[in-house]
Amino acid sequence: MSKIVVLIGSMRKSGNTDLLAQAFTEGASKNNDVEIVSVADYKVNPCIGCNSCFTRKGNKCFQNDDMSAIYEKLRVADIVVIASPVYFYGISAELKAIIDRLHTPMRNEFKIKKLALLLVGAASLPNLFDAIKLQYQLILEFFHLEDVGMVLVRGVKDKGDIEGNEALREAYKLGLSIG
Repeated sequence: MSKIVVLIGSMRKSGNTDLLAQAFTEGASKNNDVEIVSVADYKVNPCIGCNSCFTRKGNKCFQNDDMSAIYEKLRVADIVVIASPVYFYGISAELKAIIDRLHTPMRNEFKIKKLALLLVGAASLPNLFDAIKLQYQLILEFFHLEDVGMVLVRGVKDKGDIEGNEALREAYKLGLSIG
């Protein structure tokens, strides 16, 4: 049984990204301990690149925000799932702030071994996810993580558009395949 943390990057509760992540979670929960961390529930400031976390006791960031709670969740995770809406060919700003705040030596204490990616975009362009997939690949290589898989959904714009989409079944199966 793995400890899975699903980072949901949408501020829109019960939106398409939430529904895709929920489908994944339903499958993954059959054999794993899954926790959802939604950016809508946390206030995380962007990293300012000061590097003070490299010299502060416990590598703590000087910013007093909700990132400390997220660090604790990631510290015990075996697998992280990134779920985000796609805005201008990138993940949401709120999720990017969390990822950027992982620029800390504290991450060396994490036991994360695997990563998965769930993306939802309104456009139907064939290369819609290319920039994010490149960043994802670089992260896998840099941290020597195993790719669990991806579910990429195009043409989903308005809240609820994903309902009935085959991607929900794919996300469920991806979650079920872990464990």
